[in-house]
Amino acid sequence: MRKLLVGIWLLLLVIAIGGLFWYNEYRYTLPTPVPVNYKAVNSGTLIKLPNGIKRANARPVLLHFFNPDCPCSRFNLKHVKSLIAQYGNEVDFAVVLVTKKKITQQEVQQKYDLNVPVFKDAALAAACGVYSTPQAVILNAKNQLMYRGNYNSSRYCTDKKTEYARMALTDVLQHMPVATLPMATKAYGCSLAENLKAERNVQ
Repeated sequence: MRKLLVGIWLLLLVIAIGGLFWYNEYRYTLPTPVPVNYKAVNSGTLIKLPNGIKRANARPVLLHFFNPDCPCSRFNLKHVKSLIAQYGNEVDFAVVLVTKKKITQQEVQQKYDLNVPVFKDAALAAACGVYSTPQAVILNAKNQLMYRGNYNSSRYCTDKKTEYARMALTDVLQHMPVATLPMATKAYGCSLAENLKAERNVQ
């Protein structure tokens, strides 16, 4: 009888762990729910940047909205670094940190090996229409919003055909209209709703 009970307990434990793993995997394949009272930001909108972002020779800028607590944010860091390495001489990059954790710019730079400015600015996320991480925002030399969306349709950014942020960067650098696809601009990942609320309450 005892062996039977132990066997049933172990089976239930395996099912619970499997269910939790499935849920965590499945939920990130679904679009991030659009927050209540969300205000879309149109392409061409002028975005006011904080003083922490240094612009070199009026170059475009890519803002990487990042939450270290979000698995999707961590999964695509390698891809973000590849963009920095490829376009660092033509584009300014900055990481916009949106998290409840008390973590400094230096700690983020060291922990994730990022050699670009890192700062917290919840208001900037709302100004750019960002409500999920990870998200890329690309502004032209005049600080006009050219792209807000996903990096890739693949969580690990391994699909060469859907490198949306890289494609948008290429268009902006060539002074061409940015081609947008539904999959590129429909947010996937971790919702910022609670993080933004927490930030507002602190301010």
